[in-house]
Amino acid sequence: MSWLSKVRNSLSSLNKRDTPDNLWIKCPSCGEMLFTQEFEANLSVCPRCEHHGRITAKARFEQILDAGFTVLPTPEVEENPLNFRDTKKYSDRLKAARAANPYPDALTNASGTIEGHKAVLGVQDFKFMGGSMGMAVGEAFVAGVEKAIAQKCGYIICTAAGGARMQEGILSLMQMPKTTVATRRLAAAGLPYIVILTDPTTGGVTASYAMLGDVQIAEPGALIGFAGQRVIQDTIREKLPDGFQRAEYLHDHGMVDMVVHRKDLKGTLAQLLGYLERKEAQ
Repeated sequence: MSWLSKVRNSLSSLNKRDTPDNLWIKCPSCGEMLFTQEFEANLSVCPRCEHHGRITAKARFEQILDAGFTVLPTPEVEENPLNFRDTKKYSDRLKAARAANPYPDALTNASGTIEGHKAVLGVQDFKFMGGSMGMAVGEAFVAGVEKAIAQKCGYIICTAAGGARMQEGILSLMQMPKTTVATRRLAAAGLPYIVILTDPTTGGVTASYAMLGDVQIAEPGALIGFAGQRVIQDTIREKLPDGFQRAEYLHDHGMVDMVVHRKDLKGTLAQLLGYLERKEAQ
């Protein structure tokens, strides 16, 4: 055995230090390699290009609500009402999504305060089946609105969805008018409804409750639209402008009221709630 083989064998016998797989993250916008802990400490915003990464519902609650908030139970609905199956059963897809997420469906509500202002916050998590809107999402949205009305406070929704959940067919599309009626109940009660459009917000969610807010806020660079760019471009047979369907483009064309950096979001919401919440007569 050569001396090189002896050295190689002796080195391979040493215990290697375990290195976590998620130590680094690559920014999808600029390609910069970022230390995961620093990225998350910066609210999952790239310090180089300001790209706003997608975050979980749990992280969103912690960033926006004051300490001591309460996560509300998710309403139970019938699972797989259409007996849908593609390469696997829809019920099996739900089980897999729930095993990988802390909450039972794509939309979760929490009750708390934002810099002292009472609010109910709903958050769609794109990691749960693309944040898709099914019966559970519709029921959770209505439950969040009812909680806000009971507490006489505003309802805030952070949208993130690929659209309606195809496995529930027409039942998923029925959530569009259902959630729209719920927003009218908030308006009738004189309570604010604020929408935060995050990346991505598309399809039936955009065509319903995502665009009905008293105030429409978007995170920088968020993709917001109904149909995909390729579908639109092939239909009208024209090249779409740069930045089409991005938050800044929609703001320039009057579909979004403001584009707010994630670090300023909590303060902005507190200010808006101060303006819009009901004041009791003195």
